[in-house]
This record gives sequence, structure tokens and C-alpha cells, in this order.
Amino acid sequence: MAVNVVINVRNLELNDRLKDYVTNKVAKLDKYLDVLEEAKVDLNYAKSSRSASDRQVAQLTVRGKGIVLRAEERTDDIFTSVDAVLDKIYRQIERYKGRRWRSRGDGRSAADFASEFVPQGAEADELSEKIVRRKQLPLLPMDEQEAVEQMSLLGHEDFFVFLNVDTNAVNVLYRRLDGSLGLIETEIG
Repeated sequence: MAVNVVINVRNLELNDRLKDYVTNKVAKLDKYLDVLEEAKVDLNYAKSSRSASDRQVAQLTVRGKGIVLRAEERTDDIFTSVDAVLDKIYRQIERYKGRRWRSRGDGRSAADFASEFVPQGAEADELSEKIVRRKQLPLLPMDEQEAVEQMSLLGHEDFFVFLNVDTNAVNVLYRRLDGSLGLIETEIG
């Protein structure tokens, strides 16, 4: 199965040479992990960086069945940034492949489970006035140890939301001020 490569560019010109380079390099990811479906590459020239050596930014997010990996790299050359971010993703893939594969969940999709918790009517209108950014992430069923690993793989420093396969509830894993981890277990009130 081929990886669908999506390239987004900001403050940078996407010429044919750069587009072909990124597409050819990223498309080879499916040789290392065959469950990958989509790779999103964000290329950016960060004018506000303090150092000129870290203004060319390459960010890569790969998604597949049951996996989301993300890496970012900054250098003084966009081609070097792309190579460095791919090296990070290769290392993450190797760590991911080292884990045991196991079945999980009760057969319901994460979308079915999450739809039970969507606010309705006027409450949704009030919330949308205060929300300045909205992200959609797949809510994957996993145990607590897998959530800790995914939190570190994705580079999330503060928190990680997941569907706990043991309790079938949405949990939030977070980093406490002393550096240890905490877990919020939700229940329907």
C-alpha cells in the first residue's frame, strides 16, 4: 500500500525539485511500516528564529491504522531538515515495531464512542465563542503503558488523551510539576 503524501508550505517556495525530493523520500516509509496510510509534511521558513541555523523547519506527521508518529527538525537548509526529520521518524518506527502487537477494544470505533460526548444545542454555540483553535485527533483504544509510549513518541510534553482499553473510558495522561505522570480517569456523571 502506498503512503499518501500531503505537502504544506508556509513562507517558502515549493519548486518541483523540492516537491519531488520530499515525495520520493517520504513515500518510502511504507517499506518500514506497512500500516501507514498518510504522511503530512509541513515545510516552513521561520523568520522569527533567533539563530539563522534553525530557520528551515520540516515537520512530518504519519498516520496509519492504530499509529500516529510526529517529528520536527530545524536546520539552515530545507533538504537537510527533511532528511533529519525522516531519521527521527525511522527511529520512532523502529521503537513502535519493537512493541508487541495485540488486539484491543470492544469492537466499537473511536468515532462511535466519542459521539456520545459531543455537546448539543446552545452549549456548543457558547463553547465555540471561546475556543481559538480546534484539532481533531483519533481517539485510539490502548492501555496505560501504550499511552505513556505514544505520549513520548508524539513529543507531547504536557498531556495525552486516549481511550483506556481496560476501563473503556476516556483518560487523560498528564505530566505533573515534579516531572512524574498523572492519570485522569473520567466517568459519566
